[in-house]
Amino acid sequence: MAEILVHRRLAAIAVADVVGYSRMMEADKAGTLALLKDRRTAILEPVVRAHGGRVVKLMGDGVLLEFASAVNAVKAALELQGKFAEANGAIPGDRHVILRIGINIGDVIGEGSDIYGDGVNIAARLESLADPGGVCISNKVHEEVRGRMKADFEDAGEQQLKNISTPVRVFKYRVGPRPDAPRPLALPDKPSIAVLPFQNMSGDPEQDYFADGMVEEIITALSRMRWLFVIARNSSFAYKGKAVDIKQIGRELGVRYILEGSVRKGGNRVRITGQLIDTSTGSHLWADRFDGELADVFELQDQVTARVVGAIGSTLEQAEIERSRRKPTENLDAYDYYLRGIAALHPWTREANDEALAMFGRAIDLDPLFASAYGMAARCYVQRKAAGWVGDRAREIAETSRLARSAAELGKTDAVALCTAGMGLIFVVGDMDHGAALIDQALVLNPNLAWAWMFSGWAKVWRGEPEAAIVNIAYAMRLSPQDSQMFAMQGGIAMAHFFAGRHDEAMAWAEAAIRQQSSFRVAIFVAAASAALAGRTAEAEKAVARLREIDPAMRISDATGLLPIRRPENLAMLTEGLRQAGLPEA
Repeated sequence: MAEILVHRRLAAIAVADVVGYSRMMEADKAGTLALLKDRRTAILEPVVRAHGGRVVKLMGDGVLLEFASAVNAVKAALELQGKFAEANGAIPGDRHVILRIGINIGDVIGEGSDIYGDGVNIAARLESLADPGGVCISNKVHEEVRGRMKADFEDAGEQQLKNISTPVRVFKYRVGPRPDAPRPLALPDKPSIAVLPFQNMSGDPEQDYFADGMVEEIITALSRMRWLFVIARNSSFAYKGKAVDIKQIGRELGVRYILEGSVRKGGNRVRITGQLIDTSTGSHLWADRFDGELADVFELQDQVTARVVGAIGSTLEQAEIERSRRKPTENLDAYDYYLRGIAALHPWTREANDEALAMFGRAIDLDPLFASAYGMAARCYVQRKAAGWVGDRAREIAETSRLARSAAELGKTDAVALCTAGMGLIFVVGDMDHGAALIDQALVLNPNLAWAWMFSGWAKVWRGEPEAAIVNIAYAMRLSPQDSQMFAMQGGIAMAHFFAGRHDEAMAWAEAAIRQQSSFRVAIFVAAASAALAGRTAEAEKAVARLREIDPAMRISDATGLLPIRRPENLAMLTEGLRQAGLPEA
């Protein structure tokens, strides 16, 4: 028998593992295996080869890689995470392939083509510490790459790894967002734009809603262009009324182009001016003025949109332009009330919510076929439930169901109508599957709609898919990095980490949400439960005290009754956490 050659060498070892593999296999074994094979041949193997590495072996849902240097291993890992995230953007969230990667450098023993030893074992333990979509490296690797590449790794301290006698100091790189950690935003890999609030030149502050509505409609039309990356309305409007530095806004929002302008409404006449600016140079690509009758307002919006897309991409297909020209209603009075409703929805107060609901109701009275108005009215009821403003619960459930189903029926090609209807059905009515399907349909129609990405993430939280939820909400945050309701996104990521058993991460995100909106009950529930389960009694008691300030009669049943949590084990985790935190049972 031929003797097997065994030798020892120094190598950089990377171990990668697929997050949620068992769930994916349970849902669709054949489809999952085919998807993983495609990712391996199209992305993983070419990237590894390009960085001088080799695939040692496949290990079920994981892979063992070897590189000649730590720098090559880390560069390959970061490129893999970037390309996997890009590939995930083209498929539904429940089929996203998300990796954790651990990297170590040390002695390995070679036996044939295989390798083993403590160097490999430590890399495998580091992989389990990595965040979904992230990379975790040992101190030895960090010493090798520090100052030799741009990636910033966060010191996570010494960790006692399973079956490793000596603690290992580890460093983490996270692809996704961190709570309260603003950082420069890289430009997307396609043309990117933000539309700033237009100046109201009417001489009447009461007409602000009209100017804001023009901007909202232009953002919506641009968002339907799949080759554009469009910042969401809430982040654009963070700059309303402020002196602006175009280059700084470009950096803060991570966009190449800015559209700014003004609206003048007088009698039956409307004038819209616009200018498109390149944020990298401050140069004007074009400036123009559009005049017309009030009855022609949709045509004027179309003209502005067409000029923008024409200036950014001369190869735009005519079909895409035509697809963007969808009038929300033919009734201008209904449209006016709709714009007033949108303006009233964002402040997150009970009085503003009541006003928004009344405005959307008037829009529906004037045009019973106005799909978006039904959807936005349903969203008002979502906000009412989340904030604890519900009066007659049975009546509000029935009314939300009516509004949401009307929006879905009337707005089959309207992304705003579909995603708001979907959230109403999930959160208020309890129809999880139908609601989630409507939100998915909205994302097909408009992949730039930050609301839909956030709603999709929350749906995945409640369905027990925390890793996919984090991916979707993180993308919503990228589309709207200055959002006035960022707390709702932070709260979603907090609950996703909580259900994934990462209680310290859940606490950090929940506290970030609470700092922005101190009465956001969902985030306070997560803060209390995660602190209790992490053994941080004082912080758990502080969160419960805050809940009692909001509602002295609050009980665990209020929390569990608020959230449409599908998995019994997730509901049990939240219940136990709140019980340990000191919230009364019932």
